Amino acid sequence: MEYRQLGRSGLKVPELCFGAGTFGTSGEFFQAWGVTSDDEARKIVDICMEAGVNFFDTADVYSKGGSETALGKALAHLKREDVLISTKATFRFGKGPNDVGSSRYHLIQSLEDSLKRLGMDYVDVYHLHGFDATTPVEETLNSLNKMVSDGKVRYIACSNFSGWHLMKSLSVSERYGWSRYVGHQVYYSLIGRDYEWELMPLALDQGVGALVWSPLGWGRLTGKIRHGQPLPAGSRLQTKVVVNDGPRPDEEYMYRVIDAIDEVAKETGKTVPQIALNWVLGRPTVSTVIIGARNEEQLKANLAAVGWKLTAEQIAKLDAASETALSYPYWHQRQFEERNPRPI
Repeated sequence: MEYRQLGRSGLKVPELCFGAGTFGTSGEFFQAWGVTSDDEARKIVDICMEAGVNFFDTADVYSKGGSETALGKALAHLKREDVLISTKATFRFGKGPNDVGSSRYHLIQSLEDSLKRLGMDYVDVYHLHGFDATTPVEETLNSLNKMVSDGKVRYIACSNFSGWHLMKSLSVSERYGWSRYVGHQVYYSLIGRDYEWELMPLALDQGVGALVWSPLGWGRLTGKIRHGQPLPAGSRLQTKVVVNDGPRPDEEYMYRVIDAIDEVAKETGKTVPQIALNWVLGRPTVSTVIIGARNEEQLKANLAAVGWKLTAEQIAKLDAASETALSYPYWHQRQFEERNPRPI
């Protein structure tokens, strides 16, 4: 397992991170991704540790806190210093007017509750799950900085920010000498390359590492979806709430990319998801790729996505198949690459 710097920080993280979204599952959305029992969760954790994946990602809203509770139990037999834990806050967690957002009030309460559910004194990476335009950035970052000073958080990161959200936040941290975001948890896959347009150049310039979520395109690059064939019975894409809450790539585009992945898979003897994961791992700014698994078999298959490299020709084939039309101003900037070179 390769270990990489998390952005411009001193923290080294494994190139793969395990996403505990299937732990402690409740509710239609999370059950569609898979349900992992407590016994299975511990086995999965042990397989990860044996493979060098000591980084585990969760969030307060995953199964209404159930994921954090189940992850804490699954890790209880390990030394705390041997694992890295990432969790998140910002999304609504409760019915009150202050039970949502990135205010000082909500973040302090969210962190305390997350630590109780995890059974831990601190988290290694604390994410804002999304941007809160109703709270001053200064209030949010001052609160996060205090958490770092108090030793309850080691590093701070964000998720699902736009370019200006992230840049403004970094500027405020620099102005006051506060802790800065060293990571950005982002959606990025062979059928979702928008991250490259602005967020990747920003990350390169500012030293923000990408923690990639849903690298298999919201369950579309599992190798089970084929042109002209019905969705598999157990696919999460059979669940309306999952489809409605996620990206919706054009079908012809998606099948074109899948066909290219299939070709590369045959050349390498690897599976479709292994090719998709390996491609993301080779991109600039990527510090870690978050993988999930319903069971041990899926986990071991995903772990096999590392330890080898695609050839330049194979990467070019995948790049060409997954290229999409750019939005303004990116299509205009792309015409002047001597002044606006591509990050890749």
